[in-house]
Amino acid sequence: MWGGRFAEGPSAIMREINASIPFDKALWREDIAGSRAHVAMLAKQGIVSEADAKAIDEGLQQIAGEYERDGVPEDWDLEDIHMTVEARLTEIVGPAAGRLHTARSRNDQVATDFRMWVRVAMQRAVAGIDAVLGALVVRAEEHADSIMPGFTHLQTAQPVTLGHHLLAYFEMLMRDRSRFADALTRLDECPLGSAALAGTGFDLDRDMTAAALGFARPTRNSLDAVSDRDFALDYLMAASQCSLHLSRLAEEFIIWASQPFGFVKLPDTLSTGSSIMPQKRNPDAAELVRGHAGRVIGCATSLMVTMKGLPLAYSKDMQDDKPPVFEAAGLLDLSLAAMAGMVADSRFDTVRMRKAAEAGHATATDLADWLVRQADIPFREAHHITGAAVKLADEKGVALDGLAIDDLTAIDPRIDERVFDALSVDASVAARASYGGTAPVRVREQVAAAKQRLGMED
Repeated sequence: MWGGRFAEGPSAIMREINASIPFDKALWREDIAGSRAHVAMLAKQGIVSEADAKAIDEGLQQIAGEYERDGVPEDWDLEDIHMTVEARLTEIVGPAAGRLHTARSRNDQVATDFRMWVRVAMQRAVAGIDAVLGALVVRAEEHADSIMPGFTHLQTAQPVTLGHHLLAYFEMLMRDRSRFADALTRLDECPLGSAALAGTGFDLDRDMTAAALGFARPTRNSLDAVSDRDFALDYLMAASQCSLHLSRLAEEFIIWASQPFGFVKLPDTLSTGSSIMPQKRNPDAAELVRGHAGRVIGCATSLMVTMKGLPLAYSKDMQDDKPPVFEAAGLLDLSLAAMAGMVADSRFDTVRMRKAAEAGHATATDLADWLVRQADIPFREAHHITGAAVKLADEKGVALDGLAIDDLTAIDPRIDERVFDALSVDASVAARASYGGTAPVRVREQVAAAKQRLGMED
C-alpha cells in the first residue's frame, strides 16, 4: 500500500504492532456502507465514471455477502478493514477499484465507520435501558403498597415502599437514557470527505454522503473531523455512568437475596449453584454486572488517557480507540439484559420486608414529627425525647408502637394516646405524601408518569 516510499518492507514487529484487522474487522458493514455512499457521490459529481461506479458498487455488495457468510479474513499485511475490503475489491473488479479511494483518506474513512458503529451501539444501549425501565415500572406498580425498610448507612432509617425504591432506579436510568440521547445528537455529523486532514481539491457533495449514511450534516472542520473521538468518549462516559447505576441495583439484589435479608429470590435463569455445597444459590449474574462496571470504567479511562496529549490531526495512537469501545459495548449490553431479566422475574418476599421495617424502630422520625405537630415541641427537643423512647423500646425488646402509653408519658407527659396513630409502618409511609415521597398514592402517581414518559399503555 505504501511501499513506494520505502526500499524495504516492514519488519515482523512493525507488521504485528501496526495491524488492526483483528479488531477493526468489526467495522466491515460500516466500511462497505461508507464506500458505497462515497462512490455514488463521486459518480454523481463526475469524478469517476458511471461504469466504474457501478462495478465498484456491485463488487462491494459481493464482498458484503462474502463477509456475512464467511466472516472477514485476516491478512495482517493489509493492516486494517479498509485495505482488506479494497484488496478484495481489486480482485473482483480490477484496477477500477483504485478509483474508490479518490478524495478520501483512511483518516476520514475510519472516523466515519467508527461513528456509524458507535451510533448503533448508542441506539442499542437506549433500547436496553428501556427494557430495564419497563421492568422497573411494572414491578413498582405491583409493589406500590409493599413496605420495606429504607436504609442510610445500610442501617434501618425509615419505612418506604418497594415501589418507591424501584422507582429511584428508574430515575437514574432515565438520566442514563438522556445521556445517550444527547450523545447521539452530538455524533450526528459525517466526517467523510475531510480526507487526511485538510479536505480535498475534488468537488465533493458532502451533504449527499452525509444523508446517505444517515447523518444530519457533514462535519464543519476537516482537522477536527479526522482527529475527534469525542463521540467514542461520550459513549464510554454514558456507559460508565449507566454501569454504575446497574452495579448499585445489582448490589441491592445481592444483599436482598442473602439469607440474613431474604427479601428476594432471584430467578433460576440468572443464578448458579455450587460445585460442593448443594444448598447454595449464588447471585452470579448480579455479581458479574457489578464487576462489569469496573471494566467499563476502565475502558473509558483507557481512551481518555490515549487521547489526552495528541496534537492535531491523526496519530496512530488513535488506532487503539476501538478495542475499549467494543469491549464496553459488549459488557453494557449484557449487563442491561441481565438486569432487565432480574427485575422482571425476581420474587419479592414482602412479608419479610415488612417485618424488617417493623423491627428497626423505623418510625422514630414519625414520633418526633408527631411531637412537633401535636405537642408544639421544637424538633431538637422532640429528637431527644424520641431517642429516649427508642432506648426504652430496645431495653424492653419491642417496637416503638409496642411501648405502653404509660412508658411514653413517663418519658414526656405531653405524649397521649393519639401517638399510636403515627407509629405503625403503614401510617409512616402514608404520611410521606410530599411530592416525590414514598406514600403509596405518590408512588402510583409516579408510576403513571413513568408510563407516560416511556409511552407504555395502561
